[in-house]
Amino acid sequence: MSASSARLASFGALFRAMRLALRPGGPSLGERFGALPRLFGATARGEYPGTSVTRLLLAVAAVGYVLSPVDFMPEALLGIFGLVDDAFVISWVAARLVTETEDFIAWEHAQGAQAGPRPAHARAYPQDAHTVPGHVIR
Repeated sequence: MSASSARLASFGALFRAMRLALRPGGPSLGERFGALPRLFGATARGEYPGTSVTRLLLAVAAVGYVLSPVDFMPEALLGIFGLVDDAFVISWVAARLVTETEDFIAWEHAQGAQAGPRPAHARAYPQDAHTVPGHVIR
């Protein structure tokens, strides 16, 4: 695959991810950002099988690459051509995060997980999450 076709494929993936992220009824951008800590935690604990710690660390490393001062040198020397690698990396990270959060949020809903921290009693008594509201008989 040539460099130019790799760039086109990267931007195509970004376009598909943005279309997925902005579809009506899908998770909002705020929900996606809110899901990131849960995604990292569930993956690190081995609860979420949809991705790996390595893939998530690659995304973090890619963001670090774009923000690092080491990468500013090519832009200073090469101008617009130095930005091409950044655009490629940014499009990969954005597409990766959209698809990862999409899959994770769907997995959470399938698991019956609630957004945000669970109440202390729900951790102590997991069946509480599945009880039907009703009347207490004394």
